[in-house]
Amino acid sequence: MDDFEVKADALEGAFDAVLAAEAVDELKASVAALKAQVERQAVAASRLPLDGAKAADPAAGAFVERYLRRGIDAGIEMKSLSGASGGEGGYAVPREIDGAIAGTLKSLSPIRSIATVVQTGTSGYRKLIATGATAAGWVGETAARPETGTRSFAEIAPPSGELYANPAASQAMLDDAMFNVEDWLTGEIAREFAVAEGAAFVNGDGTNRPKGFLSYAASDEDDAARAFGTLQYVASGASGGFAAVSPQDGLIELVHSLRAPYRQGACWVMNSDTLARIRKFKTSDGAFLWQPGLVEGQAATLLGYPVVEAEDMPAVAADSLAIAFGNFRAGYLIADRGETRILRDPFSNKPFVHFYATKRVGGAIVDSNAIKLMKFAAS
Repeated sequence: MDDFEVKADALEGAFDAVLAAEAVDELKASVAALKAQVERQAVAASRLPLDGAKAADPAAGAFVERYLRRGIDAGIEMKSLSGASGGEGGYAVPREIDGAIAGTLKSLSPIRSIATVVQTGTSGYRKLIATGATAAGWVGETAARPETGTRSFAEIAPPSGELYANPAASQAMLDDAMFNVEDWLTGEIAREFAVAEGAAFVNGDGTNRPKGFLSYAASDEDDAARAFGTLQYVASGASGGFAAVSPQDGLIELVHSLRAPYRQGACWVMNSDTLARIRKFKTSDGAFLWQPGLVEGQAATLLGYPVVEAEDMPAVAADSLAIAFGNFRAGYLIADRGETRILRDPFSNKPFVHFYATKRVGGAIVDSNAIKLMKFAAS
């Protein structure tokens, strides 16, 4: 009996050794597989994406799948909308999505596409502008050097306001895996933002919104005589329309009222109705002043300068300032404060989910010599 027990114990020990060896082998295989997977991921991360390929952003993916689709806010960066209560705050849009909104907004907002846009971390953005030239002169080699004049400066503080959009989608749409939430929301926010800011950059009064360039005072005085911050206008030659004879002469005069350095990069801004009138103008030899772009995507030109259609520009009427010509990159400044923020609201309008998006935007003229206007008046 004792011999049998000893043999049984030896046999069990042999089985235990075999099982332990197999467990070790399995553990080694698992470790090797995990190591190989990590190495493959490291190699894939180190490779540059192919031309036109878009690298995935984990933050954007988590924001879309967790917060936008399901309302899970754990791990999402919070930004307070009001500053009074964090629980009522919105959430910062990841950089990839915010960049897509900015790109779409630039293509839809006519003035943003031609003006200077700066990013600022505070709402009190200010810029110093030189308003005078430093005096200079000629002297002999050993002659005395008179003291030169000092340049004058003006401080520009673009008025700003909270720009908001509030697109909505049904929860069924958000639950549909084939529904591209990111592209839909990017397009909806950009379109609503573009409509609101397009009007403000042209006609905004500066109260809780940007100050539009048509809200500034206008005079027929030239650059040397006009006060800083006042725009110059050129008369069309007739009240409420173009001159009956040679109507294109007013446009040529408007172009050359802008000094040559500004004309590098200048463009026309008008609405489509005004452009329709000008497209009929011809030179004495029968050539049209307006010329279409030679390739797809290229802007049409008028007297050699591109035309930007902005439907918020006024229509042709008595004393209206219906046409602008100038270098808007030098003349108009748009200040974007921070990133777009979104608050998901599934309660206000059930069964729809609203996405309340906000962005602080300011705008103002920084160089009144860079933008000229046409006034539809006899003089």
